[in-house]
Amino acid sequence: MTGITVLLVVAVLAIATGFYLRSRSGAVRAVRDTGSDTDTLLPLLLEAGITTDTATVLHFSADWCGPCAAVRRVVGQVLSDRSGAREVELDIDANPVLARELGVLSLPTTFVLDTDLRRRSRIAGVPSAAALRSALDAL
Repeated sequence: MTGITVLLVVAVLAIATGFYLRSRSGAVRAVRDTGSDTDTLLPLLLEAGITTDTATVLHFSADWCGPCAAVRRVVGQVLSDRSGAREVELDIDANPVLARELGVLSLPTTFVLDTDLRRRSRIAGVPSAAALRSALDAL
């Protein structure tokens, strides 16, 4: 009887954790970027080909990442009718140092960077077009 109770408690906790993590997927979170972070990240971002001339939607992907294709579609849709922002997609396997410095733990992960290459928003999972537009409008 005790074994069944423990199993039920573990199952309920696993389901609750799954619902919680899923509810956060695709949500835009503001990033508090400190100057020291920018000093560390700036050379890595410039080396990756990201420029300071416009706002940037940076998303990490990989060949093996299924949801990353959905991110490409959403970013393309949002940026197609918007000037003043550009898309940069980086393969996490080709840019592990930058991914580690940005704290990318799962794919897809998207960042909205301002013209000074400061992180303004972070999105884990596939963002909605409306959420990505609002993150860009906040710049």
